[in-house]
Amino acid sequence: MRMQRPRCVLSLPFACGIRLPNAVDRFNCLVVIAYRATGLSENVMSTASHAIPVREESKVKTVFRVVSGNFLEMYDFMVYGYYASAIAKTYFPSGNEFASLMLSLSVFGAGFLMRPLGAIVLGAYIDHHGRRKGLILTLGLMALGTLTVASIPGYATIGLLAPVLVLGGRLLQGFSAGVELGGVSVYLSEIATKGNKGFYCSWQSGSQQVAVVFAALIGVLLNKLLPADQMTAWGWRVPFLIGCLIVPFLFIIRRSLRETEEFQARKHRPSMSEIMKSMATNWGVVLGGMGMVIMTTVSFYMITAYTPTFGKEVLKLSAIDTLVVTVCVGLSNLIWLPLSGALSDRIGRRPVLLAFTVLTIVTAYPALQWLVAEPSFARLLAVQLWLSFLYGSYNGAMVVALTEVMPVEVRTAGFSLAYSLATTVGGFTPAIATLLIHVTNNKAAPGLFLGVAAICGLIATLVLYRTPESRNQYRAA
Repeated sequence: MRMQRPRCVLSLPFACGIRLPNAVDRFNCLVVIAYRATGLSENVMSTASHAIPVREESKVKTVFRVVSGNFLEMYDFMVYGYYASAIAKTYFPSGNEFASLMLSLSVFGAGFLMRPLGAIVLGAYIDHHGRRKGLILTLGLMALGTLTVASIPGYATIGLLAPVLVLGGRLLQGFSAGVELGGVSVYLSEIATKGNKGFYCSWQSGSQQVAVVFAALIGVLLNKLLPADQMTAWGWRVPFLIGCLIVPFLFIIRRSLRETEEFQARKHRPSMSEIMKSMATNWGVVLGGMGMVIMTTVSFYMITAYTPTFGKEVLKLSAIDTLVVTVCVGLSNLIWLPLSGALSDRIGRRPVLLAFTVLTIVTAYPALQWLVAEPSFARLLAVQLWLSFLYGSYNGAMVVALTEVMPVEVRTAGFSLAYSLATTVGGFTPAIATLLIHVTNNKAAPGLFLGVAAICGLIATLVLYRTPESRNQYRAA
C-alpha cells in the first residue's frame, strides 16, 4: 500500500524539489525527534509519527541516543553565552563594564582552547576503543564541568578563587567537547544508509539547535518571572542547574547505545602512536577541514550565543526581545540543516558549500549595517534569520563533508582536531565582536569578521575539492 505524504510542515522538502531518503519516511522519523524536543504541535507530531515505518523505529532511537550528549554540550555553551553579562558581574567585577564583560567572554572562549587537546586525546581513545565508550566518557566529563560552573560562589564570597574555578569548569567542558562533535558525527555517518549521509550527519547540528531553543526559552521564562536585579544576583544559575538535572537521564539514554557495525568490522584498531603518525601525514587535510569549520563556528556563535549580548548591550533592546530572536534562530537552523544535508546527498557537498560561502561574503556586512542604522526587534529578527539561513545551509553540507575527507582509521580524531582548531577562533566570536565594535566604533563590524570567516570556508572548499574524485566522493557515501 502506498504511503501518503503528510500535509504538514514536514512536507516542506517536497516543495523545494528535494528527494529525501526513501521519500518522506526517513525524514519524518528523524525530524519528529526535534519537533518533540522543541514542544511544537501535537498534531504535527502525530501526523509525522503515523508515517514512521516500524522498520525505522530503531534507527530513530539510535539517532536520538547519540545526539543526546551533543544537546548537553551545546546547552552549556549557550547558557554561558546568554548570561555573559550576569556572569561578568558575579565573577569578574570591575569598575569598567567593558573590561568585566571582556573577561567573562574570554573565559567563554577559553573553553575552546582545550578542544584541540580533547580532540587528540579523546579522539584517539574513540578510534581505538570504540564510538560508544568514548561518547559515554565525554558525557561524564561535560556534566562535571557544568556542575562546577553552576555551583561556584561569586567573587564577593570567595575572592579570586571564584573566577579560577569557573575557568577550570569551562576548560573541562572544552576538553570533553573537543571530541563530542566528532564522535557524534562519525557515529551518524557510520550508521547512515547509502546515499543519505548528509541527511543523517545534519542531526549532529540539529540537536544543537534544540539546545539553543531550549536554553533561550528558559531565559525568556526567567526574565518574565524575575526582576533584572534577581536575574543578575542568582537567576542566571537556574539554567545551569537544570542542565545538571538533565544529566542522569542522558546517561541512561546514552548507555543503551550499540557500537557501530562499521567499527566492529574493522580488523585493526590503531594505537595512539599510529593515530598520531597518520594525523601528521594528513596535516593538510586537517588544516583544510579547519578552514571549512571556521565559517561554521563563527556564524553559529554570532547568531546564537552572541545575540543576547549584542542585542542588549549594543543595540539596547530588551533581554526578552533578544532571547525571542534566539529562539527563532534555533528553529530556523533546525529547518535548514537537514534540508541542506539532504540536498548535498543529491548534488554533492561542493556546490552547496561554495554557494553559501559566497552569499555570506556578499551579504553579511551590509545586513548588519542595515540593522544598526535603526535597531529594532523586527530588524534584528530579519537579519538573524537571514544569517541563520546561510549558516544552516552551509553547515548541513559541511559536517558530512568533513567526515568524508578524513582517513577512515583516524576519522574521529581527524574530524575532532579540525573542528576543535576552528573553534579556537570561532569560540572567541563574542569576545572578538565586542572588541571590534569597541576599537572601530562601528556596530556592524562583526559582519566583517563573519565575511573573513566565509572567505576561509571558500578557500578550504576549493582546495579540498580540487579533484574530480573528491567532487564525486558523495556518490559512494
